[in-house]
Amino acid sequence: MRRILMILCLLATPGFAGQAKIEAVNARQSGDSWSFDVTIRHADTGWDHYADGWSVNTPDGTELGYRTLHHPHENEQPFTRSLSGVVVPDGVTEVIIRAHDSVHGWSDQTYTVKLR
Repeated sequence: MRRILMILCLLATPGFAGQAKIEAVNARQSGDSWSFDVTIRHADTGWDHYADGWSVNTPDGTELGYRTLHHPHENEQPFTRSLSGVVVPDGVTEVIIRAHDSVHGWSDQTYTVKLR
């Protein structure tokens, strides 16, 4: 019984949820800027461990925009949030989307989006 309780306690810890995963990205240009709809899956466990943002970056790592996620999405998985007004420099033909969570920081997984 003691072993089962230990396992249950481990499963309830914030680190168990793992890293945030990007499932899909929709990018669209409007004039001189871009909008991105990003779908993320993360086993949010509440305020202690949740997907708390994502970024749009050039291939060299320059951040072009950041979308803060202000609360956990325990009952909405996967979920999609948008960021508009992202200015992509001339000559950049793809961007990298990276997810962030409140425990692990930046996810190891990235999502490349071809533009234009």
